[in-house]
Amino acid sequence: MHGNVLNRKLHYWGAAIIAVPLLTLIVTGLFLQMKKHWAWVQPVEQRGSTQAPVIELSDILKAIRDHAHPQVVVQTWEDIKRLDVRPDRGVAKAILHNGYEVQVDLGTGRVMQVAYRRSDWIETIHDGSIFGDWVKLGVVLPSACVLLFLWGSGMWMWIYPLLNRRKVRRRRAAAAGT
Repeated sequence: MHGNVLNRKLHYWGAAIIAVPLLTLIVTGLFLQMKKHWAWVQPVEQRGSTQAPVIELSDILKAIRDHAHPQVVVQTWEDIKRLDVRPDRGVAKAILHNGYEVQVDLGTGRVMQVAYRRSDWIETIHDGSIFGDWVKLGVVLPSACVLLFLWGSGMWMWIYPLLNRRKVRRRRAAAAGT
């Protein structure tokens, strides 16, 4: 079988095999790309009253614990998944295990916003880890390798005709010159 024919067949079947994982990566990637511009994906980051933290970490926990919101049930640091402190913006974002984000002003200790944060679970879908390591390493990683091959074979299918045309022109020019 000629190399170009084999390349086209591999490209054809490779694209078919990774169609669903690739579609998932594209859609979730688009959501993640727009997360700072679409509050449905990730809450808009508020600006605090200061650019240097005035309150202590314990004050952040107290503010979250004392805030009256039905989805914010925090008693200890164990109830918080992670804390993202942005001193230059004067805000600390506490991401809870239930997916909610609580933004606290680093100057006053006041809760500025409570909103659901979808970007984290969209990211776990994007990298396949939501389904476990077997999908992340057994589906997403091989799909990325096939996608790299598709890119390479597609580039070859694009450049090969150009090289062929150039070769034909040289032959014609050489034949016309003799």
